[in-house]
Amino acid sequence: MRQFNLTQNRNESNSPLPLAGEGLGERVSGAKAAEDESERKARLLTNAKTLRTHQTETEQRLWYHLRAHRFMDLKFKRQKPIGRFIVDFVCEEHRLIIELDGGQHSEQAAYDQQQDAWLRGQGYTVLRFWNIDVMQNLEGVLEQIRITIALTLSPSPSPASGRGELKPEATANSLGEVRKLRDDPLPQSPRPLAGEG
Repeated sequence: MRQFNLTQNRNESNSPLPLAGEGLGERVSGAKAAEDESERKARLLTNAKTLRTHQTETEQRLWYHLRAHRFMDLKFKRQKPIGRFIVDFVCEEHRLIIELDGGQHSEQAAYDQQQDAWLRGQGYTVLRFWNIDVMQNLEGVLEQIRITIALTLSPSPSPASGRGELKPEATANSLGEVRKLRDDPLPQSPRPLAGEG
């Protein structure tokens, strides 16, 4: 993820002085805060558009596989503002964020940890991959994304079974195991033996 300096230019308010006995109070400071927030959002959107226009080769390579419902028929967005961050890729349906990290990210580990913690607090799963992994092991990266999606709860239950989730205790080391877990029904509770119930 690339980072932009989002410093704000704060203009002095042109509002008239308050009447005697009236301070600036919540009304003016609340309006100023709303103005600052809308300016911040506008800058964030502008930065996101710039990032989409100037993708790195690594982002282009992964985006080719994620775009237009090509990957597991899921909708991904790229360079999407979420809160005060711009994430590389997001699938809102599964609340999954994918971040690509180049060499500069080793120098901003604290920032990345702060971002990840905030995003997880908002209910997202965050996957981070090094650029070199995308360039040299794209299939492995896509496999890890597949496994993560398969292990997350589906957004809505299946109308046929009433359940849309995998076994919560399940972990998988390969796509074959994920498919097996997905296809196996959840275990039934044991029936009491005769005379125990």
